[in-house]
Amino acid sequence: MTIDESHNPNHSESDDDPIDFGFRQVNRAEKAGLVRGVFDSVADRYDVMNDLMSGGVHRLWKAAMIDWMAPQPHQTLIDLAGGTGDISQRFLRAGGGFAHITDINESMLMAGKKRRDLKPLAHQIDWCNANAEQLPFADNSAEFVTIAFGLRNVTDRAAALAEAHRVLKAGGRFLCLEFSQVDNAVLQRLYDAWSFSILPTMGQMVAGDAESYRYLVESIRQFPRKEVLADMFADAGFAQIRVRSMTGNIACIHSGWKMD
Repeated sequence: MTIDESHNPNHSESDDDPIDFGFRQVNRAEKAGLVRGVFDSVADRYDVMNDLMSGGVHRLWKAAMIDWMAPQPHQTLIDLAGGTGDISQRFLRAGGGFAHITDINESMLMAGKKRRDLKPLAHQIDWCNANAEQLPFADNSAEFVTIAFGLRNVTDRAAALAEAHRVLKAGGRFLCLEFSQVDNAVLQRLYDAWSFSILPTMGQMVAGDAESYRYLVESIRQFPRKEVLADMFADAGFAQIRVRSMTGNIACIHSGWKMD
């Protein structure tokens, strides 16, 4: 099994160490700024492009994650890389009590604040410009922490997972919805053709930015397989780790519990 060094406790990283940014290698210190530039560029068209890129299937994946969570009125969510608030909106609509929408990218949060469907939920929402690697929340703050399609953009994934564990209450749960690696050869060929040929063109036409969507496609291919991500959950202290594959393993939902 290939292990991502970002979760190897024996690997000491510096800002000068190389790290993936799509198919390119950049210094670790550069990645957060480069990612911020991508989302600054696409923020205003982000939700529209999600529907176009996935044919709306991302909505089914998100609904499946919320169903698995079964939110209750007394429960609080901290949604990492929460962007325009899609997961938090679903959490609250499903019966959750309060949601902290956190994102390192201010332009994504600003786009979310414009959403009309979030206006009736404003009293249940806190918008927080924060890095998933260093959260401004006390220990044992929430029943749920989630991250949807954001972990692959985080520079230090082990730090983000450790922070998710820290801010959860004992008995709380962390869920990650992220793209994974397709196992079926026929589906892989179709998926690659769609990803590398059509999506950047679509990004240029709709968002005026082909390069950002090329990066997003490349970042999916560089992300660890589901088995490696499950190991990373365990390294961060999570227990009872479960993985659900979605749509031919195009995406997976990882779930882990904080036991004490």
